[in-house]
Amino acid sequence: MENPTSRWRHRLPRTRGRWAAVVAALAVLVGAGTWTATADDSAPSVHRQDQMLKMNGVSVDTSYFTSGGTGRRPAVLIGHGFGGSKNDVRAQAEKLAADGYAVMTWSARGFGRTTGEITLNAPDAEVKDVSGLIDWLAGRPEVELDAKGDPRVGVTGASYGGAVSLLAAGYDRRVDAVAPVISYWNLADALFPDGVFKKLWAGIFVSSGGGCQRFQKELCEMYERVAVSGKPDAAARALLTERSPEAVADRIDVPTLILQGQSDSLFPLGQADAMAEAVKANGAPVSVDWISGGHDGGDDEGDRVEGRVGDWFDRYLKKDKDADTGPGFRVTRTGGVDSTDGAALKRGASSETYPGLTSGGRKIPLTGARQQPGTGAGQDATTGGDGGQDATTGGGGQEAPATGGGGSGRKAPDGLTQTFRNPAGAAPPSVSALPGIGGGLSQLSSLGVGLSLDFPGQYASFESAPLERSVHVTGSPTVTVDVKADHGDAVLFGKVYDVSPDGKQQVLPSQLVAPYRVTPAEQGKPVELTLPAVDHEVDAGHRLRLVLSATDLAYASPAEPATYTVTLDGALTVPTAPGVRTAAATLPWWTWGLPAAAVVIAAALLLTARRRTATPAPDPALSGVPLQITGLSKKYAKSADRYAVRDLGFRVEKGQVLGLLGPNGAGKTTTLRMLMGLITPDAGEIRVFGHAIRPGAPVLSRVGSFVEGAGFLPHLSGRSNLELYWQATGRPAEDAHIDEALEIAGLGDALARAVRTYSQGMRQRLAIAQAMLGMPDLLILDEPTNGLDPPQIREMRDVMIRYAAGGRTVIVSSHLLSEVEQSCTHLVVMDRGQLVQAGPVAEITGSGDMLLVTTGTEVTEALVDKAAALPGIGSAVRTEDGHGLLIRLDGATAAQLVAELVRLDVPVTGVGPHRRLEDAFLTLISQGSA
Repeated sequence: MENPTSRWRHRLPRTRGRWAAVVAALAVLVGAGTWTATADDSAPSVHRQDQMLKMNGVSVDTSYFTSGGTGRRPAVLIGHGFGGSKNDVRAQAEKLAADGYAVMTWSARGFGRTTGEITLNAPDAEVKDVSGLIDWLAGRPEVELDAKGDPRVGVTGASYGGAVSLLAAGYDRRVDAVAPVISYWNLADALFPDGVFKKLWAGIFVSSGGGCQRFQKELCEMYERVAVSGKPDAAARALLTERSPEAVADRIDVPTLILQGQSDSLFPLGQADAMAEAVKANGAPVSVDWISGGHDGGDDEGDRVEGRVGDWFDRYLKKDKDADTGPGFRVTRTGGVDSTDGAALKRGASSETYPGLTSGGRKIPLTGARQQPGTGAGQDATTGGDGGQDATTGGGGQEAPATGGGGSGRKAPDGLTQTFRNPAGAAPPSVSALPGIGGGLSQLSSLGVGLSLDFPGQYASFESAPLERSVHVTGSPTVTVDVKADHGDAVLFGKVYDVSPDGKQQVLPSQLVAPYRVTPAEQGKPVELTLPAVDHEVDAGHRLRLVLSATDLAYASPAEPATYTVTLDGALTVPTAPGVRTAAATLPWWTWGLPAAAVVIAAALLLTARRRTATPAPDPALSGVPLQITGLSKKYAKSADRYAVRDLGFRVEKGQVLGLLGPNGAGKTTTLRMLMGLITPDAGEIRVFGHAIRPGAPVLSRVGSFVEGAGFLPHLSGRSNLELYWQATGRPAEDAHIDEALEIAGLGDALARAVRTYSQGMRQRLAIAQAMLGMPDLLILDEPTNGLDPPQIREMRDVMIRYAAGGRTVIVSSHLLSEVEQSCTHLVVMDRGQLVQAGPVAEITGSGDMLLVTTGTEVTEALVDKAAALPGIGSAVRTEDGHGLLIRLDGATAAQLVAELVRLDVPVTGVGPHRRLEDAFLTLISQGSA
């Protein structure tokens, strides 16, 4: 868990002798939470040992991380995701090692430098390799032992690595705790849900593994067999099930922290539910956390997730009874206050126990929805997107026959029985999630925007009346229907839309659908359908729309045409999880600790003032230069040779928005702290408008800064918080320029409301408005978009651009490469404390609005020509491997492009931005690491 006191934001006031230092300390406490003048760069030095270990007929590439000290400590194994390697988890390993663990990472079979075939975590292969790693740890003198040959060890990892952590706990009794992240319980259920083939994700699995030839022969044969037939057989299910944690469900009885993604059409929340129920039945402690992101992209909440994993291991490996392992259940929601750790980052809700997926069911009656033939991306099935015409009437006002989903058969007057068709070749298919689109769709769906395609005549639709009060759905809705097919199996895809009051917008929460295969033996009788598990609030006045479609782009449907008839048999039951509550914002500790903390900080600043060395004279030649850094170096505490920053130098001019980029541990935050005068460099100098930076330097009055997090008095309005802060600085009220700062921040009428009512985006903007008070010539922003949703990020981008437009300078440190590319004029790229490259964004990345579209088959020249001729498309070229298109948008949106490609029968497997900045960044970092 993150410690709220470690999050701070600092505005640097003008100093006026020793008493000004006291005033500054109070100002920081009153206006911005806790200011910690001591840098956190004193983490112990971490040593890494790389080696190839021979075991079970393969060579396993490993890294072993330890920090100082001679005492024994628990060990942690960290597995990586499918298609990756041990390098992907290096940063997490270093953090855990610095926190007192012996940490081992490794590349799984077939990945990185490890030899062998990919067997998908077979018990006698990848799982046995983990036991071999535990054997190795048992022989290390620094690793704590529970018994001879039995080290105290936990296992964590994401996706593929998360599954192997569960499997290791089931097969090796020496594992003491596990923390799987966005992982699977049964791989057969994930890829063949209810007997329907999840073809796009399965294809991505195989391609990211390097092709079918890289897999164990029987796995390759199984995949090709199912991909050709389009239907999984019993042998395929058995093969994947025996390599899944569910196969050893009765043996996993260690403390288990389950972190599962809401934006995840590969391993949805139902997989985590099955994990939790099984481990709980074995009597072990279990906690479930639904994070914001997932395999479909979005915010992976990396720092918070790693913090929770660390706390979990502190409790169950270090046996620290004071370690806070968090609630039994937590879910991340957009905006508000995080109820688990109290930080104003994301809105979190929690309960003491995990409620499951069906708690607090509320029945919502449905009737047949009136529909107009022809729906497209983001359009309402009842109106065709314009909301202005009743779908049951023709253009001349004559009442037209109502058919289910625009289908060919009539429906009963109440619409509870509807008939529709599965088209020949299952084309064109409906569209829900698109693997590889980078989380755009699933994240936008939480904001009332989404892309969904349901083609006329291919679905049934049922709808509720407008809701009298809002409903927060937390879990899996269910509905009972009677399904009939004119021959063979009926393959359906269920989804629940949130429809706006005017009918102009329908949103598919997290872009999730659930597939169903209804066999002839099940047809003609009531069948309960379990719909996708989500966490989504439906506002009062909105309607719920149940759609059962015959096709979906991500899945395999029967190629033979068929007619389906669906009869609704009862209400839609939505789980509300009444025990899950969002905690009210509480006053931070500094409100009651203010007097004592102020005295301590004032005393420290007074001592610092006495010891301050002479400041170098200003350089007149640099009086107009906002920032020049020369030969800057800073070593880690108690380390003779390990640098946080080394020989860093760059220059920033007026009017620039400079992006400071680099991976974790690159030295970005250390650089910013030296720039703000919070810590002193070991060598080199920083000049701001020609003045050398020292703690308390008067020129710092021209610098404003925001460093992740907000610390406002929640009962006061936004304006009152800013006024109180400025008063504490001791500077004249007319120098604050509050109205100008607020106009740039764009808070509008919200300024009169109490801060406790603010969303996360509003808190961030208020925090930046505070940093802008006095209109500083240099504004420093460290991760200003953390915890924000896409529209809020866009607003924050506009704030930075508007501020710099007045001739001022902005320096922003961020990990969102796409945002940096759109908002910054210049870049400084760092890696391992050193400068890698600096210059204008255009020089490093180029420019253009490009999308990368990947396809299931090779792209023909004819298709390239068709794509290039689409309206709003500037150009289209084939990728080097022939299985994709690079398309430059010239007026069209990504949603419109997808819709047009689907109509052209293009087998789209993924769509995402072609981020040249990301490519350039990764290239620069890899060169710097070589």
